[in-house]
Amino acid sequence: METELHVLLYWPNIIGYIRIGLVFAAWAAYETPAAFVPLYAVFIALDGVDGWLARRLGQSSRFGAWLDVVVDNLGRGMLWGLLFEWGWLVSALEWCVFVCNHNPRGDNWKNSFTSSPRFIQVIMANGFRTPLGTWVVSGLHCLPLWLYGYQWGFLSHWLYLPLWIQALGAVLLAAGRLLALSAEIWCIWTHIEYLTNDEPEEKKS
Repeated sequence: METELHVLLYWPNIIGYIRIGLVFAAWAAYETPAAFVPLYAVFIALDGVDGWLARRLGQSSRFGAWLDVVVDNLGRGMLWGLLFEWGWLVSALEWCVFVCNHNPRGDNWKNSFTSSPRFIQVIMANGFRTPLGTWVVSGLHCLPLWLYGYQWGFLSHWLYLPLWIQALGAVLLAAGRLLALSAEIWCIWTHIEYLTNDEPEEKKS
């Protein structure tokens, strides 16, 4: 059976490779906000392009669904780890959720929450393309960038935002990230249930 390596060259996946390059470029420019912020902002913006392009061109794939989350986690993990000593905890949580979702649920993990609590269904509805889902994704992607902008004076000295706007932005994005955390905890717990429910069957066989 031939491996369909042409999937690796689907346009959405090429965007994923470009995003990986942006992560490393941003990492190298971490101490230069004028370069880091645009690089990381483009990295975030392209996250919405690959999925749209996959649907538009009919180039959805299991590899693309996997790559998309890997690249997201790579970028956010890099930034959280550089921002705070405890940032690795956020990254570890996101990688754990990735394993929990993609192992049993596969490339359709975003559509596999029909039996979840209503709150989780609302977050996940239509692939996060709802007001609540947008809030959650904004918290995931933009909170670390916002905190970087605060730490390095980008919000104050480049965008000239007053402190109350900086604080309000941080609170709103943090709330979105906490909403994401509630969904992440549910994903981890349901995966633990899945693993423990398999234990008796394995022992019997």
